[in-house]
Amino acid sequence: MVVGHGVGVSERDGGCTGFHNSITGDVMGTVVQAHRIDKLIFQAPAFRPAAVVRRVSGGETEGEAFTGRAGEVERVLGGLRAGGAGLAVVGMGGVGKSALVRQAAAVAAADGWFPGGVFWVDLHGYSGDGQVAVPAAAVFGPLLRWLGLPGGEIPVDVGEQAAVYGRVLDRLAEQGKPMLLVLDNASSGIQVRDLLPRSGPHRVVVTSRTTLDLPRVSRLDLDVLDATAALALLDAVLRAHRGDDDRAAHPGAGELVGVCAGLPLALRIAAMLLVDEPGLDPAVLAGRLRQAPGVDGYARGEQALSAVFDASWRWLTEQRPEWARLLRMLCLVVGPDLSTEAAAALANQSPGHVRVALDGLRRAHLVRGTGPERWGLHDLVRDHTASVDAVPADDLQAAETRLLDHYTRTAAEAVAHLLAGAGHPVRTRFGDLDAALGWLDAERAGLIAAVTRAAATGRHARVTALSGLLTSYLDRRRYLTDWVTVAEHACTSAVQLSPGDQATAANNLGLALREVRRFAEAVAAHERARALYRAAGDQYGEGMAWNNLGSALLESRRFAEAVDSCQRARDRFRQLSDAHGEAIACNNLGLALAELGRFAEAVAAHERARDLHGETGDRNREGMAGNNLGLALTGLGRFSEAIETHQRAADLHRAAGDRFNEALAWNNLGLALAELGRFAEAVAAHERARDLHQQTGDRNREGMACNNLGLALAELGRFAEAVAAHERARDLHQQTGDRDNEGMACNNLGCALVELGRFAEAVTAYERARDLHRETGDRHNEHKAWNNLGRTLQSLGRLDEARDCWLRWRATAPVITDRGAALDAALGEIRNGTGTPDPADRRFR
Repeated sequence: MVVGHGVGVSERDGGCTGFHNSITGDVMGTVVQAHRIDKLIFQAPAFRPAAVVRRVSGGETEGEAFTGRAGEVERVLGGLRAGGAGLAVVGMGGVGKSALVRQAAAVAAADGWFPGGVFWVDLHGYSGDGQVAVPAAAVFGPLLRWLGLPGGEIPVDVGEQAAVYGRVLDRLAEQGKPMLLVLDNASSGIQVRDLLPRSGPHRVVVTSRTTLDLPRVSRLDLDVLDATAALALLDAVLRAHRGDDDRAAHPGAGELVGVCAGLPLALRIAAMLLVDEPGLDPAVLAGRLRQAPGVDGYARGEQALSAVFDASWRWLTEQRPEWARLLRMLCLVVGPDLSTEAAAALANQSPGHVRVALDGLRRAHLVRGTGPERWGLHDLVRDHTASVDAVPADDLQAAETRLLDHYTRTAAEAVAHLLAGAGHPVRTRFGDLDAALGWLDAERAGLIAAVTRAAATGRHARVTALSGLLTSYLDRRRYLTDWVTVAEHACTSAVQLSPGDQATAANNLGLALREVRRFAEAVAAHERARALYRAAGDQYGEGMAWNNLGSALLESRRFAEAVDSCQRARDRFRQLSDAHGEAIACNNLGLALAELGRFAEAVAAHERARDLHGETGDRNREGMAGNNLGLALTGLGRFSEAIETHQRAADLHRAAGDRFNEALAWNNLGLALAELGRFAEAVAAHERARDLHQQTGDRNREGMACNNLGLALAELGRFAEAVAAHERARDLHQQTGDRDNEGMACNNLGCALVELGRFAEAVTAYERARDLHRETGDRHNEHKAWNNLGRTLQSLGRLDEARDCWLRWRATAPVITDRGAALDAALGEIRNGTGTPDPADRRFR
């Protein structure tokens, strides 16, 4: 239709109407088509922008690809049914506010909820095409015409139009004709307040990227889609254009959904890019989008994510330029979120000052609250804002350095509490150990990301400093993957620093590698650390490296070498009169001696370690030494003493808040209880160990506790529960790659299955145990597996296979004085149907 400077058309008139403009003196009119009018355009005098009002029909969303928002649609409809003036749907640009409200409005129109009409106005609050934001004053005229008021009865004065608008709404209410008005894309409350119904059954829905202060209007915050809903939207858009397009089911679709970060507009654009190239793999498109600068890759035809984000950025720079500067600095944070205090360090402002800006950015849906005093950015908002040249590079670099220094200073204060232990107060910003751990827990992801970022930007001294500080915390909380990550970065950065820094970094890496069971690499790292400390003349460091090397050799089952390394460490610390270091070395020495069956010497070493830690007031390590002393006492058959020692260790670790070592003490207590036939108590102890390991995320030791639990349950005749415990142990060890312990769990699982008469399943378990022990070179437990497999095959009547197993059993026997006699005896047991399965060893520590 042709539009002049004004409009005087109503849907009811269906024809042309003119009226006299008292301001210009012109006669204005419009030419319209004879069929139904579905859009009205009102052009006020030059100082006001145009407003477009259209009527929403019930079927206008038919065939539109829309999914994943059923709950939100119902919430919008619920808001329309509730009291008040209506509902505001707020969220970041591109999150699908308009699409959601359009669906709800169509439902309301189709179901006849609003006989007075459902109307839609785009207020262009964030338009990026030069369109000026539409004020309420520009909406009254066309809206009144849609509501049935003849053009000649509409005042020219805006204030009078508002009054007439109110009276028309009242009359419609009296006639039982409520009206719904959708005010889309509002950027301020001023644009919509005068259009809100003052009372009655009329409703309004407002969409905005910022939280508006509107009377009697409830709010719905719209978030991005989760992965499942995002994949469903991708599929819906693809099939809407190509019914047989099943690329959302391709493996790469998950990667594409990931780079779109759940943002519906990004997903729709990505889907259309796939439609344009039928042979394009979703993973390839994901790579293209990831490599494009900012969000430039998300563009297709008139749709461009950059245009949406540009409009938000322009609005922010115009309204709050200081907030825009902070937002750009927040893009430096590569972790998932940060605290108010960290943001203050970035901005070089007080926490109180920066909190106001962060809350403003949250209300504008440019940042999100992730917890009390914590804030995060949507990935695509970060990508777009980081591409904006709004803050000088030197300022950004200085901000990043301030953040790293903040993390390092605060981590040092927190870690001081960990190193001091319970009962040793430390004067820091943290009141106690729990507060220090709470800060480290909250900041962990950001701290790890900070180390990675510092390494990438060449801040080598900061990498080694922060990585070193995090070692004791990551060890305590058993965040082993994170520990390896920061330790590897530290080793790489330390090459640019002193030999001492290199030695410390290698030592910490060795500790981390040992915990993830990469023992050969751990041994190499500690050997490197030892050589570097020796070259630097650092006798204490060399002693520490000898000690840690001993631990790695112990885990590698190189027990004699482990004893030698630990003895060297002990002697070095004695020379230095370092009781703390000597105690740690003695503790590890005792473990190595016990593995060689030299239990009396192991007891002496652990008693020395326990006493030294007691003298220095290190209660937690006193507990560690006591726990290992209990193992050595068990080896000597002094079970009552072992039980008392393990109980004391558990109490010390609990007092220190060390759940990891408390779990080890409970596990070993269970083993000692089992030796005295106190199986019910052993079950309870192993369950406690299992639960604590589960809490700390140590899946491998959780598996060891489950294995021991299964053995204790079997002793009580609770074989079905024993099967479940051993299956859990097997699965956990398989997940962690611990083939030795997986083999032991499989063997014990077979024993429990035999007791239940499930012989075929037991054969499978024993065969798996045999294969695993053969791979790891554990002849002792391979021997047991052959024994159990032979007995079970005999029970199934598979005597030839059973005889072969016994021949292999004889070949793998570690020490048998008369192999022939042993074989004859074993075969006799098979023939007579006697003998019982032989469980694998329990797992200590």
